[in-house]
Amino acid sequence: MRVLVTGAAGSLGRVVTVGLAGLGHDVVGLDLVPAPEGTPFPWHEADCADGDAVEAVFASLSTGGSLDAVVHLAGVPDEASLPDELTSHVITTAALLDAMVAHRVHRIVYASSNHAVGRTPRADGDLTEHALPRPDTYYGVAKVAAEALLQLFADRHGIDAVACRIGSFLDRPASVRGLSTWLSYDDGVRMVEAALTAPAPGFAVLYGISANTRGWWDLEPGRRLGYEPQDDAEDFADEVEPGPDDEAEAEFAGGPFTLPRFHRPALGS
Repeated sequence: MRVLVTGAAGSLGRVVTVGLAGLGHDVVGLDLVPAPEGTPFPWHEADCADGDAVEAVFASLSTGGSLDAVVHLAGVPDEASLPDELTSHVITTAALLDAMVAHRVHRIVYASSNHAVGRTPRADGDLTEHALPRPDTYYGVAKVAAEALLQLFADRHGIDAVACRIGSFLDRPASVRGLSTWLSYDDGVRMVEAALTAPAPGFAVLYGISANTRGWWDLEPGRRLGYEPQDDAEDFADEVEPGPDDEAEAEFAGGPFTLPRFHRPALGS
């Protein structure tokens, strides 16, 4: 499968591109920055928020064979102003979807986030695919809007779109909350591979975590798509030191993003 990976130079992108290439996929990288030294696959430098630039990338790829799918990982990973978040996550997704329709690319895997439902209380029980949008930040708001855009293009154009609500993507869990929300590097690749290859998912949501003993996010939506996580944060539990915000971070799905330090005006910096 020939796959365009946006945000290919980021922490998630570097892991996913190498993993997909190792599974035999024909990977093409796209990012704002040059390819990391030693990158073995084709690379394009462009801003995914620039529709013309994205179209030019797709046009150039169409001359070298068909593009089968997009893995959209690009975007600011932290909290910013609402306009910046909407540009980073919604406008970029729109530019890619427009180009996909124009060039008949029918599959997108999107790096959404648990912060789209981050204000869901832990007391509500297991977090399922049926949880209503409940963002904890403007970052979360943008993820909600991007998921809605994917749903629209799935309905209008028959695009298969899988939104992966990723937890804590790290080499190893770094907090007590992470013992529930950790997504290992290997499971991150397994997750994307499943989302790329699941037969006709339409619009689907899965929770991107590993098979954590303390997990409380429903893994069944991912399993229906073929995602079978193999790792468990509990293997690192003895290395995790308690922190002062552990109790507050455990109260909602979004953990630290729900705390007052993330409160700011929507149009502020």
